[in-house]
Amino acid sequence: MAVQVTEAEWKIMEVLWDHSPRTMTEITAILEPTTGWTRHTVITLLKRMLEKGSISMDDTERAKKYTPLITREEASTEETHKFLSHIFKGKASLLVNHLVDSGDLSEEDLQQILDVMKDKKR
Repeated sequence: MAVQVTEAEWKIMEVLWDHSPRTMTEITAILEPTTGWTRHTVITLLKRMLEKGSISMDDTERAKKYTPLITREEASTEETHKFLSHIFKGKASLLVNHLVDSGDLSEEDLQQILDVMKDKKR
């Protein structure tokens, strides 16, 4: 399922991926210290996410509970493809070249990339 997740929605998804289901009150309590979001902001985001189909809501109890409908892996894959397409013309090699040229990769990072490539080649 290809559902795009905004930066704000990603914060809520992280909370739900870590443990779900959760209520709006629980989500707000977890995110408020780092985001400053009130319950109204969280409610707005949850409504948007329900419309997109990235979460579900169980309203059989007094407090509605929210559960992710997409996995962290699905969302990460979608965001990676979007990023590569937008910034690097869809080419992972351009991203790797950029990282190597900028000096942002450690020797350990480079070795891990080489190991992944060797494993995939087999």
